[in-house]
Amino acid sequence: MQAIQRAMSLTALVMLCLVASCAWRPYTGDVRPSIEEQQGQNMTVADDGTITWVQDRLEVRMRPVTDEELNRQFGGDDLGPRSENPFTYGGVEDFYTSDKKQRFAVFLLGIKNYQYPKVRVVGDIVMVSSNERKYYDLNMSQLDRYFRAYALGYRGNEYNVYKERRAILQSSRFRREDIFSGQELEGYVLFEPFHSDVSKMTVMVKDLVIRFDYRGEPVEAVDIPFNFEREVGREFPDGTVEVSER
Repeated sequence: MQAIQRAMSLTALVMLCLVASCAWRPYTGDVRPSIEEQQGQNMTVADDGTITWVQDRLEVRMRPVTDEELNRQFGGDDLGPRSENPFTYGGVEDFYTSDKKQRFAVFLLGIKNYQYPKVRVVGDIVMVSSNERKYYDLNMSQLDRYFRAYALGYRGNEYNVYKERRAILQSSRFRREDIFSGQELEGYVLFEPFHSDVSKMTVMVKDLVIRFDYRGEPVEAVDIPFNFEREVGREFPDGTVEVSER
């Protein structure tokens, strides 16, 4: 009998420990640029969170974009599943935490070319975190497969929402195309939402071709790293946040 009581007490103690250890949830802040001293050469950081790389009269800039900004631009903050905004969940809250759910991690990439006959991004845009997680930017085929799942029966309102989301993505994503002298190009780069343990990250624009041969084949390219960070830690039921050391 005493053995049973001891076992029950031990079980109760284990359950109490489990409950206590689960009395918090992961906390992640907004992505922001690392300080200018932690960026690469020829980099500047603006007050609005834009990191700009400059080589002569060629500029490449990148800025993290929040869901709030995307909802203001494309609408849908209170439309939920009916929102045509492809970048966010339209204000849908997490069932367990009541937080706004994140659909994608979004960055705005822009290039100004006043230096070379033409430039073009031909490589991947990849995010590598300090804890060795890696994310690749999502292409249109991947995004189209993702949103087709919401077009139930390919008819009615669901299909109209799917077509509108696809049209917005096609017109606003960063496109891999030639940027001739005197031209500028800007668009959104989308990643899967980052894991809650990602605090420091480098978004690398790989193989920006700046010189081509007479056949139009690349002969010189550069990789451009943009360093970002965010707070991560634990949030407790009373709303207090404990930020982890980085």
